[in-house]
Amino acid sequence: MRVPLLDLSEQYRALAAPIRAEIDAVLASQRFILGPQVEAFEKAICDYLNAPHAVGVSSGTDALLAVLMALEIGPGDAVITTAYSFFATGGCIARVGATPLFVDIDPKSFNLSPIALEWYIDNRCKRDSRGQLRDSAGRRIRAIIPVHLFGLCCEMDAIHALSEQWGLEVIEDAAQAIGAEYLMTHMGPRKAGTMGEVGCFSFYPSKNLGAAGDAGLVVCRSEELSKKLRSVRQHGMEPRYYHNFIGGNFRLDEIQAAILRVKLSYLDTWSAARRAAADFYREQFTRCGLTNRIALPAEPYRDRGLTNHHTYYQFVIATDKRDALREHLAQGEIETAIYYPLGLHEQKCFSYLGYKKGDLPETERAARKTVALPIYPEISREAQHYVVEMIAEFFR
Repeated sequence: MRVPLLDLSEQYRALAAPIRAEIDAVLASQRFILGPQVEAFEKAICDYLNAPHAVGVSSGTDALLAVLMALEIGPGDAVITTAYSFFATGGCIARVGATPLFVDIDPKSFNLSPIALEWYIDNRCKRDSRGQLRDSAGRRIRAIIPVHLFGLCCEMDAIHALSEQWGLEVIEDAAQAIGAEYLMTHMGPRKAGTMGEVGCFSFYPSKNLGAAGDAGLVVCRSEELSKKLRSVRQHGMEPRYYHNFIGGNFRLDEIQAAILRVKLSYLDTWSAARRAAADFYREQFTRCGLTNRIALPAEPYRDRGLTNHHTYYQFVIATDKRDALREHLAQGEIETAIYYPLGLHEQKCFSYLGYKKGDLPETERAARKTVALPIYPEISREAQHYVVEMIAEFFR
């Protein structure tokens, strides 16, 4: 039985008619860049996330890049983030000339560890005479980028407390967690991307809310910042052909916005289906007595009264026999993936930062042990049962 990691075909078949109608409307209008579809999608996202401002951009990577540019983070600055993430998180920091400072992860959630973050600030940083936080090389630390990995929010209460204590911006990388919720102590339930000053999203086709190509979005609290982001996405242009600063070409296409607006109303239903699939995996792994052989995804917020406590962009397990298990599953035509085989601190392009093996042990352990199993809203229980049976066969 063949089980793909992700299959988008059934989702498209169900929505083909309304999607094609919206695409035809865009083609008929001959308005392709930053038109009424983008405006309508931005408003719909604001309503869904309960966010005051949304700015559609060309990708999740460009969302991060545009934010860093708008905040004027650059040479001489540093940004703290996780080393266990997609490359764009660290790559965008470096692209603006700033320095990424990598902190270790929590071993269960795989998200940025508040304990490791606090230790890093207390032991590797210091305040200067003006009260600004600087790293050991004297670079001013401007922001923290927590990544809500695999559909699970970071521990934002603790991260916020540290950011307020040290005067740091919080830039949420919510590329993998649209719709995921977290219960903040003083704010109540909040969605990923709306707990910091600014949140960044990706609509890459494989995401829970996916476009038909690259697309992204930034949400923010500040009207002033939203206006600057709208200028940044058009080469820093305001008004037309007048450039007060250097931006980029980060515009969201009308067709992508139209497709995303159709899909948005189904997002919570799809998230619920992903959680149901995750629950079924848990039941089956327990039935087969495998919970002492593999580590299942953490669900720290399950009992906090939240609906979207986890949105399962990926269902990631951990085992000491990861590579052999993957080979066994591949023989049974079960597709898996490794997110991620190296921590960012070990990537060759970041060798100039001076990290060495062992500096971030939990990140390195996760890179050795984790594997993503097939999960998507339409996955059949038959397919999941087969996946679990094949894993049970491996461990017999």
